[in-house]
Formats: sequence, C-alpha cells, structure tokens
Amino acid sequence: MAKEIERKFRVTSDEWRSKVDSSSSFLQAYVASAEDRSVRVRIMDGQKARLTIKIGKNLRSRDEFEYDIPLADAQELASAAVGIVLEKIRHKVEHQGYVWEVDVYGGSYDGLVVAEVEMEDEGAQPDLPGWIGPEVTGDRRYSNMVMATEDLSEELLNGL
Repeated sequence: MAKEIERKFRVTSDEWRSKVDSSSSFLQAYVASAEDRSVRVRIMDGQKARLTIKIGKNLRSRDEFEYDIPLADAQELASAAVGIVLEKIRHKVEHQGYVWEVDVYGGSYDGLVVAEVEMEDEGAQPDLPGWIGPEVTGDRRYSNMVMATEDLSEELLNGL
C-alpha cells in the first residue's frame, strides 16, 4: 500500500514557468466517488493511462493505489465519468529538493493554477517558492474529485 502525503497551494505568479523540468497533458475522469474514496482514470499525453484508487478523508495524507491500464480501457472508463472530465497540463518544477507539480487547468476550470508538493512524511516542511500563494490543502473545493463531481468553476476561478 502506498501513502500519498501532499500539500496544495494556489499559484500567484508565472515565475515558475522558467523553471519547468517537464510537462504532460492530462484528462482526468472519476469513475466512482464517495466522501472518503475515489476511483479515477487519467490519460496522459493521449498515449498512456493509469487507474488510481484513493482512500481516506484526510486530504493531506491518503492511501493510494495506482495501476497502468490499456489506453482503450481508460477511454471507455472516461466516457462513463461522473461529472466533469478535468483537463490540465502538469508542469514539474524542482525547488530546494522537492518536486512541485503545477497544474494549469483548461476546460471548465480554464485559468485555475494550483501547485502541490508530495512529501515523505507529514512533518516535512518544504521551502515554499516565491510564486506560491495561499495553502488550500484542507479546502475540499480544490480536491480534483470535488472539482469533477461538483461544478465549482465559477467559485474557484473568481477566488471566492
């Protein structure tokens, strides 16, 4: 069993763009969701696919299981998505020994930019880059599952 420990933040400037190490486009669809668990399929760059199961109510630390699946299976699962299929480009940026994943959303959430950093344990305190804004780790509105199953685009894009 893998444990995902991460913190999530709004991004306040484009300063990170000059530091990007790699980028990948994602389509992310939720096949099933409940208050404390989700099953999602992610299609990366239109070429690879992964099925992910997350369990746990704590948005900072959850159990996570990921499996590569055939692209055709992922496309079929995505067509049966619950709610909105999320579109985003994920950029990886290294800062002070941590890899930050900066998600630039398209589609329904076009213009939203959020960064997350995965940590080895809950006590880790990564140095925050200057382009990081308010922390939204515990704010359920920034959970991709919630964004997909409840249309919060107007609220999140207008900073409410």
